[in-house]
Amino acid sequence: MQPFDFSQLDTLFAPRSIAVVGASEQTSKIGGIPLDYLLRFGYDGQLHAANPRAGTVQGLRAHASLSAIGAPVDMAIVAVPQAQVAAVLDDAAAAGVRTMVLFSSGYAEMGAEGAAQQHMLAVRAQAAGIRLLGPNCLGIIRPSHQIYATFAPAVNAGLVKPGRIGLISQSGAFGVYAYSLARERGLGLSLWATTGNEADVQLADGLAWLAQDPETDVIMAYLEGCRDGPRLRAALALAQQHGKPVVMVKVGASALGAAAAASHTASLAGDDAVYDAVFRHYGVLRVHGISDFFALAASASIARAPKGRSIGLLTVSGGVGALMADDASAAGLRVPPLSAAAQRQLRDWVPFAGPRNPVDITAQVTNDASLLERSATLMLDDQPFHSWLGFFAAAGLSPVVWPSIRDLVKTLRAKHPDTLLAVSTLCPDERRAELEALGCLVFSDPGVAIRCIGALARWGEQRAPRDTPAPGGAGLCVPPGTLSEADSLALLAEAGVPVAAHRLVRTPQEAAAAVGALGGAIALKVASADIPHKSDVGGVVLRLRDADEARTAFEQIMHNVRQAQPGAHIDGALAARMVDGGVECIAGVHRDPVFGPVLMFGLGGIHVEVLRDVSLRLLPITRDDARAMVRELRAFAILDGARGRAPVDLDAIADTLCALADFAWRAGDSLVSAEINPLIARPAAEGGAIAVDALVIGQAGAGTG
Repeated sequence: MQPFDFSQLDTLFAPRSIAVVGASEQTSKIGGIPLDYLLRFGYDGQLHAANPRAGTVQGLRAHASLSAIGAPVDMAIVAVPQAQVAAVLDDAAAAGVRTMVLFSSGYAEMGAEGAAQQHMLAVRAQAAGIRLLGPNCLGIIRPSHQIYATFAPAVNAGLVKPGRIGLISQSGAFGVYAYSLARERGLGLSLWATTGNEADVQLADGLAWLAQDPETDVIMAYLEGCRDGPRLRAALALAQQHGKPVVMVKVGASALGAAAAASHTASLAGDDAVYDAVFRHYGVLRVHGISDFFALAASASIARAPKGRSIGLLTVSGGVGALMADDASAAGLRVPPLSAAAQRQLRDWVPFAGPRNPVDITAQVTNDASLLERSATLMLDDQPFHSWLGFFAAAGLSPVVWPSIRDLVKTLRAKHPDTLLAVSTLCPDERRAELEALGCLVFSDPGVAIRCIGALARWGEQRAPRDTPAPGGAGLCVPPGTLSEADSLALLAEAGVPVAAHRLVRTPQEAAAAVGALGGAIALKVASADIPHKSDVGGVVLRLRDADEARTAFEQIMHNVRQAQPGAHIDGALAARMVDGGVECIAGVHRDPVFGPVLMFGLGGIHVEVLRDVSLRLLPITRDDARAMVRELRAFAILDGARGRAPVDLDAIADTLCALADFAWRAGDSLVSAEINPLIARPAAEGGAIAVDALVIGQAGAGTG
């Protein structure tokens, strides 16, 4: 189901008629600023002022109310005290107003009482068919339509030019700062919007609208938290479908974040890690700093994503070249060397050059500016680099060298139209603009340049909408509460997860018989849904090889558990065949309260407890996702046969992850979490992956998934 009403959002972000409620003659007051802006900057729609205590406001007739206007009003800008908002909303409903931008504060940001009033306001607005932006927001700017539905003071310092980047922020303060930075950087905006308390319209709504807006190519978003995961996912999916990069700053932690449950999965799949998984799923370009936020958005608006990850680096400084090579590796870019013939040619031109890649032509370029174009052309003729970056220090300021840089870019653009071109140099704004008009990115910092190129390369690989398979089989319902290990293993085995041979034993005699029945050494573990961590209470004994050992171990386990947890319900003990060798892994699914089920995989033991070396994916997943989860672990080499060991069966791990994901998807809301710990990964010749222990937790009161 499509969660966005674009006809209403069109009215909010492109209103044809606006009324300012609480309009003031004083252009320094909140009620006077937006009216001043709209008049001064030439809004060409119908503009009205509502103020029952004035005859005229800033040259406009002042109406006593919205209803008194007697003409359609698409947007009401409301700048009145909180105590008057309810009456204004009733008036707006009677007047048929379609959208409202509410500056007023005193709602959820003030605590529980304010949150309750905000909820009532949202319910009443919805009943009236009014889309509400705010409260406690700074409003909207649409430069190309002269819409300034804001009291942001930054507008008085200068206008952002119209452009094709949409910027939406949950924070008004950050939004104002971003507006100012965009103006100083010369970025053109299609829309600027702040969402405030989000009683109704959320960042996701603005993002979705920008995704289908024909005047927007790139979306910038500042996100503090999300309470409606499906809505945000739907908006990001729309941006992906429309091929529009989303550059995101995510700060803070959601109050609705995952609480640690009885499994590792919940605590490891923390708020920020889940957001990372969401962003990866939809190809969002996440950045962690203001500089990269604007640099990447500008880059995405100027240049197309490269078609691969190889990059050629040209520098006039060997030290900076080494730094660029390091940065390229960190950004996931490849720096392949030039051919031997090309390297010889560079040495002929500059005997002390560094000809490999990065190519260092040294300060010799000061004596012979033609080296720039000759070297760059040689590089791109020799290797089909997907991207190329030249570092020229302060040469962009030089009246002597600048023409050579400009001509170099023109030549490369003409000969290599599919290569992403970038230059790092200090230069005036007009020279930057000249290169950017040629589709060449310009940076003062080569490190920022490489991070942006790397991000664009990743987006180029991820921008296609995902083709995720439908889950197999019918829905299922997990019993509520924490299941015993035996019941957990049974559920997962039925779902297709390979599990170690096991049986439930209730007496010392049954434990003794299990040794022969299961074959080889066995492990004996207390079976109790009340005891998720069995070893903590002395409930586990390993490597039992004969009947007497098993009988004694059973009795000892029962004694230990009754001493440690006398109130626990005990079903007996689980006897399981020991699985020797292999690598301990952990796999689990946790239902995040905002975004739904999240799959986790990592190495077990110290890797999960101390290093927290795990990868995450939103469900549903593809088999390629499962393989990628395994390979992106920092300790992947351990699975891939480090120090001469045989590599484990990676396909078997992927099969297990897919089976676990399918189980969780079909279980729906009835599942809180499911964890396999450990999952033993072995070479294919030794049996592949096998689940040794499992813990499944069902949601109390949930229906069938």
